[in-house]
Amino acid sequence: MPDVIFEINRDLSVPMRDQAVPGHNRWHPDIPPATTVAPGGTYRIECKDWTDDQVRNTDDADDIRDMNIDPCHVLSGPFGIEGAEPGDLLVVDIVDIGPFQEQEWGYTGIFAKENGGGFLTDYSPGASKAIWDLDGIWTSSRHVPGVRFIGNSHPGLFGCAPSPDLLAEWNRREQALIDQNPDRVTGDIPAHQGDVAGAPQVPALALPPLPKDALLGTLRGADLDRAAAEACRTIPPREHGGNVDIKDLGVGSRVYMPVYVPGANFSIGDLHFAQGDGEITFCGAIEMPGYIDLHFDLIKGGMDRYKQSMPFFKPGRVGPNYSEFLTFEGISVEDGRNYYMNATVAYRQACLNAINYLMPAMGWTFEQAYLFLGAAPIDGRIGGVVDIPNSAVSISIPLSIFDRNILPDGAGGGRDLTAD
Repeated sequence: MPDVIFEINRDLSVPMRDQAVPGHNRWHPDIPPATTVAPGGTYRIECKDWTDDQVRNTDDADDIRDMNIDPCHVLSGPFGIEGAEPGDLLVVDIVDIGPFQEQEWGYTGIFAKENGGGFLTDYSPGASKAIWDLDGIWTSSRHVPGVRFIGNSHPGLFGCAPSPDLLAEWNRREQALIDQNPDRVTGDIPAHQGDVAGAPQVPALALPPLPKDALLGTLRGADLDRAAAEACRTIPPREHGGNVDIKDLGVGSRVYMPVYVPGANFSIGDLHFAQGDGEITFCGAIEMPGYIDLHFDLIKGGMDRYKQSMPFFKPGRVGPNYSEFLTFEGISVEDGRNYYMNATVAYRQACLNAINYLMPAMGWTFEQAYLFLGAAPIDGRIGGVVDIPNSAVSISIPLSIFDRNILPDGAGGGRDLTAD
């Protein structure tokens, strides 16, 4: 087993701030490294689930409904890399990943509208949850019956620390976005006051620094107070990586990370046992605590050599391999209105078309189908972004993960969806 460079107490209820070495839940260049390692080595990093153990293995969704999002995500690190300098590329190979033996289950949640909601909030405004039992490479859920599939395990969130200038740029541009409509929050404004007239009401345009519940590693006192007022939230992806939620970055993947500060100060967390493209429930994927083994190397001057200022990737070849799919299309038309080349609207319509099909096919509720699309390894694709006025996207669902034939009757066999 590789050397463990970040250890989590096996009493998983112990919060991140009380670990032997605390991690962090904001991005800031002044967060001290938890440890420093040499390139060329493989190391094990242990991670809490992204909510810091706020979710229970129960049949109700009260924990999702009442979740405090302010301390999320909790990340392991940062890790200094010897010899790393701004302008280098940090090469990160994902060697292995898995759950802790102490918790061989994960969860998928739909946030309530008043707590931020998800991709389909206006269609499913309440909180819901599915618990998934993890059985080796397989998973199934008592809350979403009729499916069993192999996980495409991967980290949802990783990145190197931003430089002071990059952090300031994030805050500048995100505040400018907020200033376009500072009162835009779910349910509090008429639709005509949103950024798109008639669009569904949605959360704030961006999340500014929030000192409340900020955890910045071992920073304390005045240094902590100053940094917490500047530090960026971990919710979105940015130039350094961040919350990318790319489901194909599993075991065998190689990630090339831009280095912005001396030592790189790499952090990771938000482990997923499985996920569908888009992670549409937001508290999505199959979230889990666990371990990840990483190998680090450096390409000196790599950012300039390859003209890259954001991560790029070579996905691995380990994971579920499916050959037959049922694919649903979506276009940028919603509620009788044509949106110009809007891939987000098109993706939402593809998801709704799939949900409408799966409900009678599987005997599921809307929420069960919604949870399934966030957790199962569905493939999302952009079909076209040039044929004005409509973007076209698709989502493809593997057929072999169901315990029945869900194809339409009369088209090669399948369940009669019109039967009682």
